[in-house]
Amino acid sequence: MDKETVYYFVGIKGSGMSSLALILHDKGFQVEGSDIEQYTFTQKGLAAAGIKMLPFSEDNIHAGLTVIAGNSFTDEHPEIKKARAMGLPVYRYHEFLGKLMEGYTSIGVAGTHGKTSTTGLLSHVLSNIAPTSYLIGDGTGKGTPDARFFVFEADEYRRHFVAYHPDYAIMTNVDFDHPDYYKDLADVKSAFEQFGSQVKKGIFAWGDDESLRHLDIKTPIYYYGTKDRDDFQAINIKRTTKGSSFEVTYKNKSLGEFEIPLFGEHNVLNSTAVIAVSYFEKVDLDEIRRELLNFSGVKRRFSESKVGDMTMIDDYAHHPSEIKATLDAARQKYPDKEILAVFQPHTYSRTKALMDGFATSLSKADHVFLTNIFSSAREKSGDVSSQDLANKLSNGGEIITTDDMSALTAYHDAVVVFMGAGDIQKYEKIYTDLKTK
Repeated sequence: MDKETVYYFVGIKGSGMSSLALILHDKGFQVEGSDIEQYTFTQKGLAAAGIKMLPFSEDNIHAGLTVIAGNSFTDEHPEIKKARAMGLPVYRYHEFLGKLMEGYTSIGVAGTHGKTSTTGLLSHVLSNIAPTSYLIGDGTGKGTPDARFFVFEADEYRRHFVAYHPDYAIMTNVDFDHPDYYKDLADVKSAFEQFGSQVKKGIFAWGDDESLRHLDIKTPIYYYGTKDRDDFQAINIKRTTKGSSFEVTYKNKSLGEFEIPLFGEHNVLNSTAVIAVSYFEKVDLDEIRRELLNFSGVKRRFSESKVGDMTMIDDYAHHPSEIKATLDAARQKYPDKEILAVFQPHTYSRTKALMDGFATSLSKADHVFLTNIFSSAREKSGDVSSQDLANKLSNGGEIITTDDMSALTAYHDAVVVFMGAGDIQKYEKIYTDLKTK
């Protein structure tokens, strides 16, 4: 690390990139970066920290920079290309993060889904008990002086997480996703095995996931879940409209009762994983109990607001398993309300590969609305449409547009859950404006 250089982030508004920029800023390093000019929810923290954000331009690149390139951008990006031509140090996001975590007790959170929620929960618990630096995939990052722990989100996309060698890892699940890169579930599992083999002390894995049950690695694995075969078991689970409570046992020894103000079975599981890794690091269980009660969630994960007589929930869910978990949480908190799902499919390849899974998960809502497919920077078109998904739904499937949301705004005194990883929030804003006129 160099106090003389300026760390320049290409794609600074990316969820991981903005988190990493905030960590370096907190540690006293000079930070700036570039991105699109359109507003994104991640830039709020950057602006509050006074970090300069510039529009993309090769004119931004000059001597004295150390460039950190976002993984969404190829080496042909004008800024990255110029930086390499000038001989400036250039790191990919995951490469730089791998170097940064050295010297801490590092805990990586991996999984096809559940990473951000679990990383946020673990960061919250540990940072209020011991000095902790953390990087969360919702754009939140903090660099704490003399930190004991470094908690970070370990992304499996394109095997980026194999750049990391953490002390511990939490693995929430292994599902087939990112069909633009991975061939099948076995290919995804092999990536998790590669990452897991680099974990130094221990892995805490969800016991109901068959891929995680059969990881071929030498690193010790401790399973968490709700079954008798799990090392850390959540029992006596009670789910109410106020949250969830449960007892945790480790090898049949009770660690006591815990409460969380969170909804859905997945949050009981995430909490059990956090309790497990904290227990191994001999963190006081009463302090863990206290901090679990105080957790309010992470950005874009079951984020609630009131819009007229409607309850609106914003969630990043863009995989069938995530949609199922989000709708399960909505049912727990609002058992007597009608649940409307508004889903923006994210990428053509994912929509095509997981079509039947999307239809099954969306069936958990009372009524479903779809937007057109959101295309990513890597994938502009495909031979599938939202109408193909709508045709598989028996509980609606109307396609809404920014010009016509009348079918959705006709509902009253219900819960509407907007889900997606693209620009679903622009639909939320229009909906809010229409309902509050």
